[in-house]
Amino acid sequence: MAGTGERARHWRYAELPDVDLLRAQYIRKTFVRHTHEHFVIAAIADGVEVFHHGGGDQYAGAGSLALVNPDTPHTGRAGVPEGWRYGAVYPAPELVSAAIAAETTTLRGTPGFVRPVLDDPYAAELVHRVLRAADEGNALAADTLLRVTVTRLLRMNGGRLPRRPVRTAGAGTAARARAVLEERMADPPSLERLAAELGSSPFALLRAFRAAYGMPPHTWLTDARVRRARRLLDTGTSPAEAAVAVGFTDQPHLNRHFARIVGVPPGAYQRERKNVQDARRELLLPFEA
Repeated sequence: MAGTGERARHWRYAELPDVDLLRAQYIRKTFVRHTHEHFVIAAIADGVEVFHHGGGDQYAGAGSLALVNPDTPHTGRAGVPEGWRYGAVYPAPELVSAAIAAETTTLRGTPGFVRPVLDDPYAAELVHRVLRAADEGNALAADTLLRVTVTRLLRMNGGRLPRRPVRTAGAGTAARARAVLEERMADPPSLERLAAELGSSPFALLRAFRAAYGMPPHTWLTDARVRRARRLLDTGTSPAEAAVAVGFTDQPHLNRHFARIVGVPPGAYQRERKNVQDARRELLLPFEA
């Protein structure tokens, strides 16, 4: 992104193993519809981010937070010509529910955020302080500030996530279609062939899948491929090998889709992960007098 005025770093800190971290400035960047396995807690420092969520556009300006629950489809783009600058933490669902919400709030069941945008400059500053502490290698501060941040947000804007709707024939068909796409990710069937295999029609399957997962099958498949590519990159698989393994034609196709969903190219993503793994190994080395 050199020369574009855009920059981003997506990384992990060894002492916060269940949290992804991001610091970025985007101007022309557009995130396609996608989901995250983790919570998204993004603190806007400057500018405005617009993201489609829950059937409409949401606007998050300086001092506010964009909050997205796991597996919730959303997009992202600049809301003003100068773009937006932000820092984000992505805590795992288990960390939020079992390690934080259960101990510090009265929320029970599966906790999540009620509103996708919260105007709270103090909480936004807490997110930036988590990132600074991680940068400085201050494990005690990073862990403490993260827990304080999540607790505050849950108390101000938390609720029990609704249970999944009662299964219908269409929902069952969509679930079976998703399973087929996951199993045959590298060589998926066409919509017509997939529908025929499931005893449905293409348009009925399309409607059912969109209703169940918030996006059509081909968009969901791209999202799922990038998720799987991330897991492969985390284990040391090269970007070129990961691209083929998940069904992209070549590495440039992975690069394009990965950057449009994760925010950084796969090579940069993997380098940061390798740095964390190296740091963790150093922590585990026996002390030598």
